[in-house]
Amino acid sequence: MPIRPNSHLLRHGRHSENGRAYLITAVIHDRQPVFSDWQTGRLLVAELRHAHDSGLADSLAWVVMPDHFHWLMQLQGDNLGYVIGSIKSRCTLAVNKKTGRQGPLWQTGYHDRAIRDGEDLQPFARYIVANPLRAGLVEKIGDYPLWDACWL
Repeated sequence: MPIRPNSHLLRHGRHSENGRAYLITAVIHDRQPVFSDWQTGRLLVAELRHAHDSGLADSLAWVVMPDHFHWLMQLQGDNLGYVIGSIKSRCTLAVNKKTGRQGPLWQTGYHDRAIRDGEDLQPFARYIVANPLRAGLVEKIGDYPLWDACWL
């Protein structure tokens, strides 16, 4: 596993705030396109929904790309690291079981951006759901199966 000399910098200045909206990005280890198989991508979708249904976060918008995901969420607990770690861990177990792979699925850490109070969330949601379009994976957003937004 290659050493990520700057991954520890993602944690500097990070704190969690209950009720705060965050834009989260997490990347697959070595950028492998694990979620190119949409059935495998549905395993991550199930974990995002599990976090929502169990009251850890309110999902506002998300997209699962072949080698990463973006998630706009409102934290309902006080530990963002726990929520993301739980999703990544549970997803790793499910993906490894389904595909027969072993070892780490995710790069260490994740990127988060806390959304300021009063900041409009819909532009962030539009950015997220348009990712497959910008990446050239589809010609229309509705043709991509691994996204959702609460505004629909």
